[in-house]
Amino acid sequence: MQQKIYMIAGEASGDQLGGMLVQEMRTLSDTIDYRGIGGFCMMQQGIASRFPMRELSIMGFAEILPHILRLKLRIRQTVEDIEAFKPDILLTIDSPGFNFRVVKLLRARGIHLPRCIHYVAPTVWAYKPERALTTAALFDHLLCLLPFEPELFTTHGLKADDVGHPMAWWWRSKAHGESFRSRHHIHPEAKLVACFPGSRMGEITRHLPIIREAMVKLSATTPQLHSTIYIREDIAKEVYALTRNWPCPLTLCDDQTQKKQLFAAADAAIAKSGTISLECALAGLPSLTIYRTSALSAWYVRRKLRTKFVHLANILSGSMIVPELIQADCTAEKIAAGIHQLLSDEVVRHQQINALSSISEMLGTSHDISPSMRAADIILGYLRTTPDASRSPSEGEVTLIAKQA
Repeated sequence: MQQKIYMIAGEASGDQLGGMLVQEMRTLSDTIDYRGIGGFCMMQQGIASRFPMRELSIMGFAEILPHILRLKLRIRQTVEDIEAFKPDILLTIDSPGFNFRVVKLLRARGIHLPRCIHYVAPTVWAYKPERALTTAALFDHLLCLLPFEPELFTTHGLKADDVGHPMAWWWRSKAHGESFRSRHHIHPEAKLVACFPGSRMGEITRHLPIIREAMVKLSATTPQLHSTIYIREDIAKEVYALTRNWPCPLTLCDDQTQKKQLFAAADAAIAKSGTISLECALAGLPSLTIYRTSALSAWYVRRKLRTKFVHLANILSGSMIVPELIQADCTAEKIAAGIHQLLSDEVVRHQQINALSSISEMLGTSHDISPSMRAADIILGYLRTTPDASRSPSEGEVTLIAKQA
């Protein structure tokens, strides 16, 4: 009987990790049948999404409220699809708000219980530490990106491994920016600012007006200013509409094959907090980290947050390497001032670049094989051995899941 893996990615960063992972799993075995939910990267690897991934790309305590009924429907449909497919392994990638609820319902129904593996540990060291218990109750194995994460979960009886950060491995090789500038007719002497407002439409609609106003202010002080926005193909039309009458020359790029060239071509970046801001650090691109959400969501997160910083490079180093402009500090004036400094002050610029040089090694680039290959080998290890009966959570676990998920 053909072995099967069902995969779920709920946002762009998870889809990117999923695409890299499937590529590596296919090199180890070409007989596995894949199915699931994902975006462009996973679809490139032959996994047709059961519904548009963008429906799950919602973040924030208040922001999610209007979408609860639709999300509950998608959770139920996903569980039914898993039960019909009968996979040997269910692999969920990040997006705990959706994925944990899928696994919880799947276990509660008990119709088909595959091995449940989660990829990307919940950041219990920064936010809501009680999720470690929930994770242990729901999953059979956890694949972590950071070296200090496994012990936060193994203490609760969950098998967990540090596989390293795939983005750090991917950014070990850089590109040259001349081809990007030439292809998009950007002057070699232009100051190019890369703008990354987010992958979710809610983030984009909040951040783009602020970034636009920052560009207005930068245009007054920076000759030959040019900006670029990197976007997913499936939301390109919306971003085109939001960037009409941009205050300086603008290049929109939805070609993922040009991503490294874009980073290499840019002089500085404005990046939404998250994976994309980490990529700026790994690429050696000086940047600012921004984020703004609703007042209610910000209040909720502040009550739970346990770290001084939000940028992973800052957290790992214990210092503010990359400036963070969050909530009230996320203003056009402060963004413009910060980018102007990165463009005009070589000392400040190189201080950030030099301080970031050690971050990639902390994230697993010193290993002999890629993080995606290490993860693939662990996952396929479950298919190489005769699986025992799918475990059902104990009565205590069911109570815990009901309380915390």
